Amino acid sequence: MSDSATIAPAAAPLARIYGEPMVQLPLDLYIPPDAMAVMLDAFEGPLDLLLYLIRKANVNVLDIPMAPLTVQYLTYVEAMRSQNLELAADYLVMAAMLIEIKSRMLLPRARVVEGEEVDDPRAELVRRLIEYERMKLAAYNLNALPQAERDFEWVEVWVEKSMLQRLPEVSADDLKNAWGAILRQARLHTHHMIQREELSVREHMGQILRLLRAAGGFVEFASMFDTALGAPVLVVHFLAMLELAREHLLEMTQSEAFAPIYVRLADGRVGNRSESHAESAA
Repeated sequence: MSDSATIAPAAAPLARIYGEPMVQLPLDLYIPPDAMAVMLDAFEGPLDLLLYLIRKANVNVLDIPMAPLTVQYLTYVEAMRSQNLELAADYLVMAAMLIEIKSRMLLPRARVVEGEEVDDPRAELVRRLIEYERMKLAAYNLNALPQAERDFEWVEVWVEKSMLQRLPEVSADDLKNAWGAILRQARLHTHHMIQREELSVREHMGQILRLLRAAGGFVEFASMFDTALGAPVLVVHFLAMLELAREHLLEMTQSEAFAPIYVRLADGRVGNRSESHAESAA
């Protein structure tokens, strides 16, 4: 072999399978006869096919040319039957109906009396086509509407609403903090004077009930105390308020946690009776 001999270029691979080049088709490769068959138009039934042919030919459905329509219909049915015999069964029934209508239209028509309607062999077919077209349009409009699990998902929301307003209970810590704030205000007004004073819890109970009744039975907790009177008076006043709460003559409420505390009469009639009782005891 001479040095001037050229090397023939390698053939380009037909394809690559898992990265390996394939330069020759397998000898045992089998391609089904209908592997490349493509169905461009799919119809839901014989009426759908007829309506498609009529719209494609741009003819009036009330004046159908039976001869060309029948030829086109039979051509499609023959192609369908060669592919799938089961699907062609319903279409063959319609084909027989079209041939019958075509044959009846070729026959000479009988004379009719003036004023009577002419019997058109296509009337029943036209009626069925118009009704089918209406149903198809209605189905299209329904399908265009939003559908659950296709266009949106269902969400379940439980809403529980109570007619009664539930207020949180006044805790001991909230009452302690409110009382501590009042004592701090009282110390600012404390005078360093030593004196002996007799204070009555019942008297302060009556004062509290009178104050609540004058204010309409609903007063803020802090406004019930006059810090200028000093710590001893405030202590007795606070004890009187606790005694009234123990006897269920007044209630302490909050609109929400850490909100201001309010004092109100539990019952107006009971409050009046307790006030008189407190005044007599004083």
